[in-house]
Amino acid sequence: MKNRKTHELALSLRNDDISAFNSLYWKYHGAIYANALKLIKDPAIAEDIVQDVFVSLWEKRHAIDPRQDIAGWLFVVSQHKTIDQLKRKLRQSLAEKILQSISEEPDVLKDDITEEQLGAIEKAVDQLSPQKRRVFELCKVQRRTYEKAAEELHISKYTVKEYLSEAIVSIKKYIGQHSTHAGFLVYFFALSQILRVLNL
Repeated sequence: MKNRKTHELALSLRNDDISAFNSLYWKYHGAIYANALKLIKDPAIAEDIVQDVFVSLWEKRHAIDPRQDIAGWLFVVSQHKTIDQLKRKLRQSLAEKILQSISEEPDVLKDDITEEQLGAIEKAVDQLSPQKRRVFELCKVQRRTYEKAAEELHISKYTVKEYLSEAIVSIKKYIGQHSTHAGFLVYFFALSQILRVLNL
């Protein structure tokens, strides 16, 4: 009986029946929210995922096969959206760590980083040479000392210092050329001070 009811709801949904949509929402939104929350650990984001899942359901209602398991479809979509959010959180966390480590300013990040900013930061780091990128990641993201980085990379600490200085200047230049977001002005200012702050 349960399967039959879900089947009937799917048929009605294909015919733009909003009450069928509401029934599916109230039937499954709690479980979808709980699953998303287990992974994302953020109630607001988990709720956004639930809303996105049901927006997708409504937008794709005419393509739904009434014979398929609607619950399965909903959970697969929610899983994909949750993973996308986790990836974004990881990207944002790394971008924040990079900006904080470069600026040495505790209040440099006042708002969430936009997709444009995330892309600019990632590409700014990606365009470094492999050795400079590794030095930057070791010294500024992982907080290794010059000595530890030099030992790991089998180069002198003076080379580490030089590579780090060049990496910071390169990142600043790249972001300045490829991001138009006004919020990055504070980053540019902080970056312009970094060589003095680090005595590089």
